[in-house]
Amino acid sequence: MELNELLMFMTKKGASDLHLKPTRPPLLRIQGRLVPLKAEPLKPDTVREMLLGILTPAQLQRFESHQAVDLGYGLPGVARFRCNFYQQRGTVAGVFRRIPFDIKSVDQLNLPDVLDSFTEFPGGLVLVTGPTGSGKSTTLAALIQRITQTRACHVVTIEDPIEFLFTDDRATVSQREVGTDTPAFREALRNTMRQDPDVIMVGEMRDLETMSTVITAAETGHLVFSTLHTNSASQTIDRVIDSFSAEQQAQVRSQLALVLKAVVSMNLVPRIDEPGLIPSVEILINSPKISKHIEHGEIKEIHEEIEKSVSYFRMQSMNQSLIALLAYGVISYDQALEASTDPEDLSLKLRKLFPSIEERFREGAMAPSPADFSQITELLEVKKLYEEAEERHRLKLVEKDEELSRLTTELADLRQVIEAENGSTGDLENKLELLQAENQRLREESNQKVNALNERIRDLNQRLKEASGGKAPTGFFKR
Repeated sequence: MELNELLMFMTKKGASDLHLKPTRPPLLRIQGRLVPLKAEPLKPDTVREMLLGILTPAQLQRFESHQAVDLGYGLPGVARFRCNFYQQRGTVAGVFRRIPFDIKSVDQLNLPDVLDSFTEFPGGLVLVTGPTGSGKSTTLAALIQRITQTRACHVVTIEDPIEFLFTDDRATVSQREVGTDTPAFREALRNTMRQDPDVIMVGEMRDLETMSTVITAAETGHLVFSTLHTNSASQTIDRVIDSFSAEQQAQVRSQLALVLKAVVSMNLVPRIDEPGLIPSVEILINSPKISKHIEHGEIKEIHEEIEKSVSYFRMQSMNQSLIALLAYGVISYDQALEASTDPEDLSLKLRKLFPSIEERFREGAMAPSPADFSQITELLEVKKLYEEAEERHRLKLVEKDEELSRLTTELADLRQVIEAENGSTGDLENKLELLQAENQRLREESNQKVNALNERIRDLNQRLKEASGGKAPTGFFKR
């Protein structure tokens, strides 16, 4: 069994890692799980010859001195491999991590597109963090590749070992391997300052001196990318600060508050919609509030600020990213809980959010990245605006109904008043007619009485005249 044959078979199967250990068949990590090959267990001498046979004299000496060695190994036309050989129980064992020749973009890696904006920072520190095998190096390679394509600058990488191979494009790239091109990270970083760099990529911040030099490089105006083995943005900041002594921590917090630009924390989760893994991503961007929290040592408040800054700064927590993946039906509920650093908080958020957003995503509304929680937030904001508009419309309808009811009541009252007034007018008219008739009757009776009285007076006058011998009467009867 040849080593190159195993590496070619590993590449064909799409495995990410190959484990070679005595007394066991070769193991392949496929979709996050170790699977043994159907082969005979490896013998100690076979493994020793297979692994130590590809070491250079310098690497062999380092292995014999430290009982472990890191190196890069390339198989032409197949892939590159990052290797670690070590001793266990007095025998040699090794692990090969497959590194494709082709470097994928942020979009191809299903990462939120806000990560592309990190390559445009003029200076500062960007950290990519996560456990082993979470895609840190692949993400870092995607960012460096974008810089080479879009910026005319000098990129210097310091790696142990060199993993992805970058080619010059608009930018020129110098890749230095620890142990081959430079004795140590800290030595390489010191020398890098004299190489007119614009962008520096440090494979990993492994020790205090490397961290200190990286922060100093970011302070001097360089854009620095590096990785750490931490699980969240808050934990990353804690880890960097706690690496320094107590008397230095206040100064480091002030430095970090100024130079830190972003932290990307990653994990890979098995997909259920198709074979493979997909990243869940926590994103911290150093906003004014985040900077203030870092400077004052308020690390616990950072997580809350991340979750509140989804819409404006496009930050997101790990749980928010997992919710986005769940909403798209990319991962299962159990896988989300397993990948979460705070399953109880995730469960609470799901009970609150998932039922309300599930139908929207089933209707086919898709976002550039299913790991991007900001897309969920946008839909929730649209829903909120729609509900607010709907509520305003409902209130207006209620107001109109109330006004219509009031006007209807007033109209009915007016009709009653009018009818009552019409009834009163009729009565008055009738009374007026009766009074007029009575007045006419009384006038006629009065005229008749006056006429009768006048007739009586004339009659009396005539009698008096006759009684007085023809003389005209005097006094009242003279008429």
